[in-house]
Order: sequence, then structure tokens, then C-alpha cells
Amino acid sequence: MQTLTLVSHHLCPYVQRAAIALAEKGVPFEKVLIDLADKPDWFLAVSPLGKVPLLIVRQADRPQAVLFESSVICEFIEETRAGPKLHPADPLLRAQHRAWMEYGSTILSDIWGLETTQDATIYDQKRAAIADKLERLEAVLGDGPYFAGRDFSLVDAVFAPVFRYFDLFDTIAETDVFAKTPRIRVWRKALAERPSVRQAVGADYPERLHAFLRRHDAYLLRAA
Repeated sequence: MQTLTLVSHHLCPYVQRAAIALAEKGVPFEKVLIDLADKPDWFLAVSPLGKVPLLIVRQADRPQAVLFESSVICEFIEETRAGPKLHPADPLLRAQHRAWMEYGSTILSDIWGLETTQDATIYDQKRAAIADKLERLEAVLGDGPYFAGRDFSLVDAVFAPVFRYFDLFDTIAETDVFAKTPRIRVWRKALAERPSVRQAVGADYPERLHAFLRRHDAYLLRAA
């Protein structure tokens, strides 16, 4: 019998991936939130990279195990827990899904630049990069409502936090990153309505994200 603890941060999109996967599988877990600006000693002692998420796995017959990196955590959840399959059974399709999960991580890197830069030129570059990557993603989508059609997958767990950023960003300044991606707009709406996605963050997520932008004096706020 294993007990799981997900070490988290209020805004981390990688934490959200793991929380969504756990919820989709119906796996009970404890969530422990930490302040990444003031990391506790116990966290630094068990986190090789000093980052979240961590999944702490405890069971009676072996020492405590700590998993890090969101993709590893999601794969562990998929491989060890019953419930709906979040990866395709076909090895080639599964590999393609893993590749698109990594693609989602590259978009998160661009979002970090978009939300933290104070420079208009960098902001425009990051906005354009995100729009270009979404257009490429649009080309591989089918009829939806999810990435692989009717079945929710780990690719969806990766992109739901990506899209969530723009629920706030687009109330501040129009980014237009979804302007040429009608299928993604449908996908984004379906993900936003999914219980596992809604529950992956706290009710104060928009306020916390807005405060993050203010702390970074983000150009996005001045672009309003």
C-alpha cells in the first residue's frame, strides 16, 4: 500500500500536470505547498534539482522514494495505477505523444519569457514564438475534443496548464496567440471545463499569477 505526497507550488505548470494525472486516475494524494522563494531545508534535502514537483512515495516494505521531473512522475502514475489509460497502447503513438509532451515544455519556456520580460521587443518575440508553435500543433489535431480525440491523455495534462496562463493574460492584453488555431480554441475550452484541470490549482490562482506579473514588472502589464 503506497501513500503519495505531491510537493507543489501555487503557480507551477509542471505540478499541475502531475495533479491532473493523479486526478484522472482517481488516486488519493496529499499536496504540500512550498514557497520557491524560501525553500525549506527538508525540501532541499530531498530535491536533487531544487525544483517542484516532487512525488514522495511511501510504503511499508521499502524506504521512502522521491521522484522528480513531471514527465517521470506522470509516467509512474500511468504505469502503476488503475483507471483510464492516459497513454496509447500502440508504441509508435505512445512515442508521438511523449514527443508532443516535450513540445509543450518548449512553449512553457516561451511563456516564461513572455510573462517575465520588461522589454517590448522580447515580449513580441516570445508572443510570436508561441503563436508559431501553436499553429504547428493545430496542424496535427483532429476533431477533438482532446488531443487524441475523445480520450483524455497525458498530452492534455501537459497543455491544460499552458492554456490556463492565457485565461489571465488575455484579460490584460490581447496576445492573439490563438488567432489562427480554431481547433486549439475548441481543445482549450474542453480542457478548461474538465474537473481534473479546474482542481489542479487553487481558487486564488489568477490573483497569484497577477501578483507574479507585478513583482516582475512585466511588460505584459504595460501592454494593456
